[in-house]
Amino acid sequence: MFEAVIGQAQMLRALGAVPVVIGVRDAASEEDRWRFGDAEVLLAEPRGPQALGFAADLDALVAGAGLDLLHLHGLWQYPSHVAGRFARTTGKPLVISPHGMLDPWITSRNAWKKHAARVLWEREAWSSASAFHALTEAEARDIAAETGASRIDIVPNAAPPMSGAQMDKRPPMALYLGRIHPKKNLTALVDAWLQVRDRLPADAVLTVAGWGDDEGIAALESAMPQGGASGIEIVGTAFGSQKAALLDLARFLVLPSQSEGLPMAVLEAWAAGVPTLMSEACHLPEGFAAGAAIDCGTGSDTIAAALLAAFAMPDSEWDAMSLAARNLASGPFSQASVAKRWEAAYAALL
Repeated sequence: MFEAVIGQAQMLRALGAVPVVIGVRDAASEEDRWRFGDAEVLLAEPRGPQALGFAADLDALVAGAGLDLLHLHGLWQYPSHVAGRFARTTGKPLVISPHGMLDPWITSRNAWKKHAARVLWEREAWSSASAFHALTEAEARDIAAETGASRIDIVPNAAPPMSGAQMDKRPPMALYLGRIHPKKNLTALVDAWLQVRDRLPADAVLTVAGWGDDEGIAALESAMPQGGASGIEIVGTAFGSQKAALLDLARFLVLPSQSEGLPMAVLEAWAAGVPTLMSEACHLPEGFAAGAAIDCGTGSDTIAAALLAAFAMPDSEWDAMSLAARNLASGPFSQASVAKRWEAAYAALL
């Protein structure tokens, strides 16, 4: 979601608007502030459990920012309450982007906490929204079912600018890039890799680059074999030039998720010319239709079959997949294309 918000701020500036980024301070806030360029960034001081996202001064920051429209990214935390109150007291438009957080897989986890959030602030915020934003048709259906919203604008995330080294042949490296979280289905990916490791090229590597909570990391570590050469390397977080270097080396990005909004990792891979092995839960059927992606499903057996097929692929077929990926990133998912859709959506509300 952070990468999507950065892209949103850049697009707003390019359209002649003035983006103001308002959030709750966390440990990485100062380190990450530069990513928003010269956009104004206002940070409220957190109080209480981090998961709640409570900040007593958030209301004042929003009220004093001189906003014509408020766009809320994400659900289930205190900022939803602040956003709903802003819309009710000012009469100004509120757009809510759930970013996949109304997917039934997500709402079924810690369901009692989400029920409490619905009662305390979410339903009130939803009823105050001028429009909801869905990343995909599938998410629009989830939003409608949960909120009963009458206006849902469907606009995908934008891919980053085209990148990627032009190599004669990339090494046999499969890359996972993103959060280490149960919904990402990493244990099934590791199990699948171990199933077929002996039938892959001798130098094949599965590189896991990401960050996560204790639960996700513990599950990943428990799935790893004890000793021996598994061909799996965990490299920790990767941002900026580190992420770009990994995408330059990757032959495929692998994302067998159980639930997604619209994963930025896939769009970043496509912009770097990296084809993907992904599940239908990534909600990017354009990748399958264009030949930029292979459906790996979510079970270890189907992921294993996709890995075998991918690494057995002739270079000519991989080149065609890479070109298809670049065409998607520079076409329907380009920043220019997505910006036009946002311009129309915001203009209608204003």
